[in-house]
Amino acid sequence: QVQLVESGGGLVQPGGSLRLSCAVSGFTWDDYAVGWFRQAPGKEREGISCTSSSDGTTYYADSMKGRFAVSRDNAKNTVYLQINSLKPDDTAVYYCATGRATRIDCVVAARYRWWGQGTQVTVSS
Repeated sequence: QVQLVESGGGLVQPGGSLRLSCAVSGFTWDDYAVGWFRQAPGKEREGISCTSSSDGTTYYADSMKGRFAVSRDNAKNTVYLQINSLKPDDTAVYYCATGRATRIDCVVAARYRWWGQGTQVTVSS
């Protein structure tokens, strides 16, 4: 059974940083890509990144390059999303997901079959 559990969200001041975690089970890194997404109130879900199942390379949506960084701890079956220089516009529920996404459709939500429950990130002073 594929499961993803996010954690690490919270209230952060503008300019701060957060590291979100996504603990996965029920599949191996070679099976599926792992993506990060976010959804702000009243907005569509937005793709941030995906880590390829073929070689572990991480790709970022153009709008997300620079302040977001993904890493992975194979021993802990956990993927991390580091977010730096947080802005109020980063306020959203952040999700990790897994599925058969490829390099071309890396940040397309419809390519991901399994989703975590999300973790809330609020950026406010």
